[in-house]
Amino acid sequence: MYQLEEKTYFTYFIAIAILFTAYLLVFLWKKKKQKQFADLNLLDKLSPERSNFKSVLKIIMVALGLSALIIALVNPKMGTKLKTIKREGVDIVFALDVSKSMLCEDIAPSRLAKAKQIISKTIDNLGSDRIGIIIYAGNAYPLLPITTDQAAAKMFLQNASPDMVSSQGTAINEALLLAKTYYDNDEQTNRFLILLSDGEDHGDSKTSITDQLSKEGIKVYTIGVGTAKGGPIKIKMGNSFLGYKKDRKGEVVITKLQDETLKQIATEGKGKYLYGNNTTKTVDYITKMLNNAQKKEFETKQFSDYKDQFQWFVGLGILFLILDILLFDKKTKWIQKLNLFNEKKS
Repeated sequence: MYQLEEKTYFTYFIAIAILFTAYLLVFLWKKKKQKQFADLNLLDKLSPERSNFKSVLKIIMVALGLSALIIALVNPKMGTKLKTIKREGVDIVFALDVSKSMLCEDIAPSRLAKAKQIISKTIDNLGSDRIGIIIYAGNAYPLLPITTDQAAAKMFLQNASPDMVSSQGTAINEALLLAKTYYDNDEQTNRFLILLSDGEDHGDSKTSITDQLSKEGIKVYTIGVGTAKGGPIKIKMGNSFLGYKKDRKGEVVITKLQDETLKQIATEGKGKYLYGNNTTKTVDYITKMLNNAQKKEFETKQFSDYKDQFQWFVGLGILFLILDILLFDKKTKWIQKLNLFNEKKS
């Protein structure tokens, strides 16, 4: 396992890109001037030992040397010891609706962005709790298995979008069924499922599924995002706006928050329904609720005793820079004798 201590130094690679660009421009400028000065074949005869390959090799050595020194500044660290850590926490699974209706912008910046915001800020407030993420539309898919890696959870969450699911619609029941399989610790007494959606549902009845979750000790909380007034669904390709989604009659589809379904699920799941348009208020409630829950002790393994590895890259960088100094622009005699590029003409 490794860590990168100072990732900001990766921006220095821009300097290497500038170096290569400058070298290319100077090389093209030299070629242009040489053509103006004399015939290229004549120039080759006047300087038979000049090597274009060596000049390219030298700039590559400089680039490799500088790259190694930049990585040394980043200071990679290797974990040398795996230790078991005891933690206390609860299991939380977030079920995120990524159907097309979640792209509606009746709340800023959009329903989906608001839901992601709530999840991300909740994760920031968690302690040693374990997190899992499910995404769903016409079908439900596991985005992240239950884990203590909160950084990974936020990274996967950022990439969640309607493009990740193969079929559109909103089948909440499939998300509820998938959530049942997420809780892998039978001894965990506090399990929470937090479902974020605009409430539009095209699936079957969820009553029996929610009852099953409740019997297994899983409390279901639902968060509604959107407005009762609703709004159209924008169709985009990249950053280009193509229009609004229309039904079969050619009329613009207006999607509205349908919180009755979400309230029903929360009631049957022995949780609570929250109106999620106020991010701070929603996150504060969830955080307080989770903090007050009884924590279960569990064990997890992680790497420790990370050791610096920058010295290897410093040595490698210096080696490449020394090789650059030792390389001359002249052709190497033994290579020249091989006549690899058919330079000797009969």
